[in-house]
Parts: sequence; structure tokens; C-alpha cells
Amino acid sequence: MKRNQSAEDYLECILLLSRETQFVHRVDVARKIGVSQPAVQKAVKILQTDGLVDCDGMHIYLTQKGAEYAKEVYERHCIITEFLKMLGVDAADAERDACEMEHVVSPSTFSAMKKFVKNGIKQPRRF
Repeated sequence: MKRNQSAEDYLECILLLSRETQFVHRVDVARKIGVSQPAVQKAVKILQTDGLVDCDGMHIYLTQKGAEYAKEVYERHCIITEFLKMLGVDAADAERDACEMEHVVSPSTFSAMKKFVKNGIKQPRRF
């Protein structure tokens, strides 16, 4: 699937909200992302068409495919955040930057970041 920043942001938001509450509502997504409810409605329709979410009229649910994709996005976000903090970036900046970087980092770069974080290397090599 081609990566799409907007779709990934919505999926990540729905995933995180679903971990906090039993039911995810459009208004909650709108508040968390900072968009209007009509914008959420439009995004949800696109995500439904792509088989990533289901709706019962009031609630939004990730499909299995959507949940897997959302978990991948969230993992990228967490690993990149941790990677940046390990490099000495303050937590708030690392969090903000990871929100952007998670959508554009190549698989090979992400793999290297993940390995770096998982190995617990505290200082990058000096050249």
C-alpha cells in the first residue's frame, strides 16, 4: 500500500483512541488531530473504501488490515522518537519531529534506526 500521511495520521489516532476507550467517535478523532468533524467524515469514508476501518454509524473501528497498518505507523513513530531522544534531542522536539519523519523515512533507514534503538546504543559513532 502506498503511504499517505493523512491516512496514517488518522489510523494512528484511531488506534491510540481505541486503546483509551471502548468506542472511538468522530468528534474524538477531530479533537485529537485538530480538524473539523466533516474532515474526519471524509477521511473515514476513504479509509472504509480502502478496507482500513469500519463504522456502525456512531463508532469507528479498525479492521484487521487497518490495525496492522496503524501499529506499523505507531511503531515507526515510537522508534523514531526514541532514536532522536538518544541523539540528545529534547522529548518535545523528538515527538514533533517523529510525527513528520514517520511518514517519509525509508524502510532501510527505519530498520537502521530500530536496530540502533533496540541495541541501546547511547552515543552515535564519531567519524
